[in-house]
Amino acid sequence: MRRVLQQTFSVPFQYQVLFTEGLFKEDNPLLARLLKGQNPAKVLFVIDDGVAAAHPYLQQQIEAYAAYHTDSFAFHAAQLLVPGGEEVKNNSKPLQAILDAVNRWGIDRHSYIICIGGGAVLDMAGFAAAVAHRGIRFVRVPTTVLAQNDSGVGVKNSINAFGKKNFLGTFAPPFAVINDSSFLTTLHERDWRAGIAEAIKVALIKDKAFFEQIEKDVPLLVARHMPAMEEQIYRCAQLHLEHIGHGGDPFEQGSSRPLDFGHWAAHKLEQLTNFRLRHGEAVAIGIALDVTYSYLQHMIPQADLLRILNLIRGLGFDLYVPELSSQEVLQGLREFQEHLGGRLTIMLLNEIGRGIEVHEMDAAKVTAAASMLKEFQETQMPA
Repeated sequence: MRRVLQQTFSVPFQYQVLFTEGLFKEDNPLLARLLKGQNPAKVLFVIDDGVAAAHPYLQQQIEAYAAYHTDSFAFHAAQLLVPGGEEVKNNSKPLQAILDAVNRWGIDRHSYIICIGGGAVLDMAGFAAAVAHRGIRFVRVPTTVLAQNDSGVGVKNSINAFGKKNFLGTFAPPFAVINDSSFLTTLHERDWRAGIAEAIKVALIKDKAFFEQIEKDVPLLVARHMPAMEEQIYRCAQLHLEHIGHGGDPFEQGSSRPLDFGHWAAHKLEQLTNFRLRHGEAVAIGIALDVTYSYLQHMIPQADLLRILNLIRGLGFDLYVPELSSQEVLQGLREFQEHLGGRLTIMLLNEIGRGIEVHEMDAAKVTAAASMLKEFQETQMPA
């Protein structure tokens, strides 16, 4: 006789995305309140070395903050600096350094790893936190527009392997996310701009009014007007969280990944350019490619195409790089499908503010779309 035991249970996940300025000022109680429990907490800080260089007093501020808030911090380990940028996900040494520190300092499931850095560092440190002791409380402090907009507020953690982006990873919601606008003040111009690509992405597929607000705010965003950027980050993060929490597939068990609009080509372009392109810069080009493809498929009118491309260009992005015309770009479709499994599912555009999923892409039209973008890049586009 065959017997079957059926197991079913659900676990609610909840975390806050908090917004502040000057997180480590002694009179800012946000972090101390977040960590405060029955007993003061042990904390391991992991810091992007580029952030540490741009904010030379950061480590001292953290020391002073912990000393001031002793009711929340029982102990914090020596701060661990790791390289920033995509290379931190290509090299196993930073991951191992975090795991070694967890072991050395006795960081357990009731302790915290607080990571301060860009999206790549957050991805890598989140993966370490998820696998050590099967899960250590992880607090993300994103320091770039890109990470505060998108990657820092989600549930994914990863490193690269086998020449493929995010091949190893986990779905593990953070304990909390803290977006501190003061970290944005020292960003290089490219990093200030790059993250806006994720806002364009989510606006195009989910919220026409948000797209129109970004259009309106182009002069302010280009001029590094902080209130405009803070509002853009808040709305972008809000839309991402709404999709993760209410989209029906937070851990991507299916084959659909709407929030990766423009990403199938972007991930491949990052690799083909040896990461010369920032992730956001590659996403801007990937969006431009898929929007142009949508136009060639008669899904959107030319007026919408030009409006979107003019916005991307107006923010200072390129629409085209030579690698976009490489036949290797099309391998990105196969890798994108392989990463999710199941049927190929690509988000395209049906109108500004509404995406539509398709299950096949015409290679000849992808190539034609790249050629159009090359022409647009080299000439003045009509308004």
